[in-house]
Amino acid sequence: MARVLICDKLEQAGIRILEQAGIEVDNRTGLKGAELLAALQAADAAIVRSATRITSELLANRGKLSCVVRAGVGVDNIDVPAASRAGVVVMNTPGGNTISAAEHTIALMMSLARHIPAADASMKAGKWDRNRFLGTQVTGKTLGIIGLGRIGREVAQRATGLGMNVLGYDPLITPEKAAEFNIHACRSKEELLPKCDFLTLHIPFTPETKDFIAAKEMELLPKGARILNVARGGVVNETDLAAALLSGQLGGAGVDVFEVEPVPTDNPLFQAPNVVLTPHLGASTFEAQEAVAIEAAHLLIDFLQKGIVQCAVNLPSINRTELEQLRTSLDLAYRLGLYHNQAAQGAIRKAVLTFRGESMNTNTRLLAAAFTAGLLERYLSESVNYVNAPILARDRGIDIVTASTDARGDFANLMHTEVHTDQEISVAAGTLFGDRYPRLVQLGVYRLESYLDGILLVFPHTDEPGVIGYMGGVFGRHGVNIAGMHLGRQAPGGDAIAVMHLDNKPSQAALDEICQHKAIRSVTVVNLPQAGQMPSWLG
Repeated sequence: MARVLICDKLEQAGIRILEQAGIEVDNRTGLKGAELLAALQAADAAIVRSATRITSELLANRGKLSCVVRAGVGVDNIDVPAASRAGVVVMNTPGGNTISAAEHTIALMMSLARHIPAADASMKAGKWDRNRFLGTQVTGKTLGIIGLGRIGREVAQRATGLGMNVLGYDPLITPEKAAEFNIHACRSKEELLPKCDFLTLHIPFTPETKDFIAAKEMELLPKGARILNVARGGVVNETDLAAALLSGQLGGAGVDVFEVEPVPTDNPLFQAPNVVLTPHLGASTFEAQEAVAIEAAHLLIDFLQKGIVQCAVNLPSINRTELEQLRTSLDLAYRLGLYHNQAAQGAIRKAVLTFRGESMNTNTRLLAAAFTAGLLERYLSESVNYVNAPILARDRGIDIVTASTDARGDFANLMHTEVHTDQEISVAAGTLFGDRYPRLVQLGVYRLESYLDGILLVFPHTDEPGVIGYMGGVFGRHGVNIAGMHLGRQAPGGDAIAVMHLDNKPSQAALDEICQHKAIRSVTVVNLPQAGQMPSWLG
């Protein structure tokens, strides 16, 4: 009989489902140290919330443990790379708190619009200040949503029901897909912000989204607009938000998540006017707690009794021998996806993948999934791997089309990729040298041979003397070291494209200066893993 350790408080509905499936439940919350280690080693799987930390030390000698399920979305309290190395599958329950988070967003919006918390406090202080709390209707107002995943779409549905105009920005959602949810898609946050009476964010916290809304973006909002954040602390700059509230540029803010939690008393938002603060309550409803408990239970039943892996954030269900044979090809596919993720311009609509040669024709489904994981990785709050990437792409209206052939071309094995956006078709092809080393061998119509790792600077230009010397001078002044360069062209003196390998990331000032050369049409910086570094889900 399989055994599941319940590490944190879990609703009884989930425990009952496990027991009814014939699984032994060890329900001991609050274990720490040696007791927690012994309990994990004796269990086949474990369920955690946010209190218990599953560390590399606990996973170093895992005993029977083969799976950890987080009853919730975030897996920050689980050392996922350590779990991968130990062969422990990590799953989460991304859908359980969707409705609660969306409803909390609407609750904050209504509280701001009608000054409900301040009016309540005034009444309890014995005052009757009707004129002080003149509010605004939300009907007819415009709500801007940044991030159109599950929660963003649920917020849009409720806002539409309130008679609001809904705009949205998400680089992975096509206008056609957004329209299915009565959302008018914008091409950028800069296009979205000036049109918003209310702005809400539903995006992950990553290096790319830190301070996604800061002073510059707040200035783009109409004077008196209101901001809502029920997503992640840090995506809205708290200091800039407090300043915008104090200056009157913003009319209010509703904040449920903070960069530091529990929130220290010196947080600038505590002194700001027209702000409603709640202590991370987005998922704090009975229904949400029960939903994630039930979802976690079903995930474990499928895993322990049927060998089915769903909502995995690290290891997919793939035979270890097959994984060893495919690892380098999967790494190539993933890197090509990461390249398009950063180089393609516009909202992604479709990707077309063609696999040529014997080694690229063994498991095209997995190769396409690895490519898709790279294509989506930097945009999503979910941890993306080649298990969930196809589903996440489909949810966002992105078609992944594959074809394969055994015919040989210039290379024994070739992965040709096209990403179609609403602005362009981006083409990149790669191969493996010596069946081990990923190489970029085509960009657009140009053939070349470039490493597919580290910091790449891609620049289409006119092939004329002095271009590379100019770039070397600029980077020299800005302290950027050039490690190498590869050129693709069709004829001397004509159009060309080059990939320059850099030892450190150039500043925006350096890139702006590079673009001043008349022969250089654009520059794109692409950050890829170093050679030999693979995502944790590749083992």
